[in-house]
Amino acid sequence: MNPITAAAIQLTSTPDLDANLAEAERWIEQAAHHGASLIGLPENFSYLGPDAKRVEMAEEIARRSEELLIREAARRGVWILGGGHPAPAPDGKAFNRGVLVGPEGIVATYDKIHLFDVNLPERAYRESDRTAAGHAVVTADAGSCGRIGLSICYDLRFPELYRELAARGADILSVPSAFTAYTGRDHWLPLLQARAIENTCFVIAPAQCGTHFPGRTTHGHALILDPWGTLLADAGTTPGLAIANLDPSRLNDVRSLIPSLKHRRLVHPTTAESSTSSA
Repeated sequence: MNPITAAAIQLTSTPDLDANLAEAERWIEQAAHHGASLIGLPENFSYLGPDAKRVEMAEEIARRSEELLIREAARRGVWILGGGHPAPAPDGKAFNRGVLVGPEGIVATYDKIHLFDVNLPERAYRESDRTAAGHAVVTADAGSCGRIGLSICYDLRFPELYRELAARGADILSVPSAFTAYTGRDHWLPLLQARAIENTCFVIAPAQCGTHFPGRTTHGHALILDPWGTLLADAGTTPGLAIANLDPSRLNDVRSLIPSLKHRRLVHPTTAESSTSSA
């Protein structure tokens, strides 16, 4: 990893595919104009609307989303984290798919593993009704930007995924999200800080913000954090950019000071049970 400028884009995506793609392109251009060589888009950047329509349009949305990312990465000589878009899956469902795209094209694909099936006061969410879960943990090299660990939104609540990403050499954890307004106000920043601190990695967390359609409002605050958990940039609550410089010397300094990744010891269930029973 070399010193780089990273940008986390914040959008208010809607059910209008054309408008969303145009807005994503505009903010990619702005991020590149500010010198960003690693640019992240949020979950659902190209479509945020009713689930039935999302599945129906999955093939078109996936094709056009990836065409945009490939074109913009090549045009601007940057790396783009395409936070999440629907892609065709078996059994009448769609994957929630993120891609890492470099100047030469797509280098990694990640399908969201943990699906958001939650009852909140504002509404019930059942992502698994129309979304197929992924199974593969994905890290990928992004040239001078270092090694990236891929995840999407609700994955953030499962620390074992990020520990595996760190074990596979991730320098940066990508957490593109459409966090609900209800949970985001209390959990978004603390969870991101925990993932940064416990894995001593930079974190890039693009986000959705505002009201997307009736009954769907997101928290905003696209963030970039360093391996100490320090907040480097915050996009606030309206569409825009969080931009920060990421220096690998900071990564090395934190990992030297707190070498927790080297000190990790695996605790097997049988060992834990034996210890408990003998106490």
